[in-house]
Amino acid sequence: MNSTRTLQKQPTRYQVGTFVKTASPHVVEVLGTTGLDFAVLDAEHAPLDRAALDLMMLAGRAAGLPLLVRIPDREAATVLSVLDMGAAGLLVPHVDTAEQARAVVAHARYRGGDRGYSGSPRAAGYGTLGMKQALAQGNQTLVMCQIESPEAVRNAAAIAAVDGVDGLFIGRADLALAMGLDDSKHADVSAATDQSIAAALAADKLAGVFTASVDERDRYAAAGVRWFVFGSDQSFMRQGAQAVAHPGA
Repeated sequence: MNSTRTLQKQPTRYQVGTFVKTASPHVVEVLGTTGLDFAVLDAEHAPLDRAALDLMMLAGRAAGLPLLVRIPDREAATVLSVLDMGAAGLLVPHVDTAEQARAVVAHARYRGGDRGYSGSPRAAGYGTLGMKQALAQGNQTLVMCQIESPEAVRNAAAIAAVDGVDGLFIGRADLALAMGLDDSKHADVSAATDQSIAAALAADKLAGVFTASVDERDRYAAAGVRWFVFGSDQSFMRQGAQAVAHPGA
């Protein structure tokens, strides 16, 4: 596929992406040939520095594949950097309160926020977009807040209600860890996940989860989840290689 895809804040069907953890623009280029709706560059858990992210963002533009960045922190400089590179959105880890969500949205917004403006980076077309158009385009950035603690679950409705938050993404592994568990499919984690999904849907926002199973994806889709991150470039590569390896290898 080489047609340009766009992220939808109110999709009529679910959208599927994957994490990219390998610092390679070629990986992004290859994923752009598939039917994925987007990909998430994982700057939280993978060795992706600013230079690597910039090259991968360039590949995403060339392949017509929207790229979000899972940022390593909520600092204004971090948000500004990835958005200036042309990221289609942010996946923001460990958002526990509405106050934290409002701060992230402010960093991501020109109007009504504190994002600094320059006409020179990729996001502004290297000076080819007028300021009015660049500001309007920049304020469309997708902001997904990760729910990864019992506090965040308790505050999920308030976080989802923040203007500029486009959805909640439930990070079940860290949620399990924060609950003192070592099983992301534990019944208590599933209940907290369902509660967070319900909060997102009640606010008419996106609900998102990570999955590595088509059956699980379909089950959550039936419950109203419309935003999935499915596996990663690493898991796809490993599964493909293992499928043709010697039995028992």
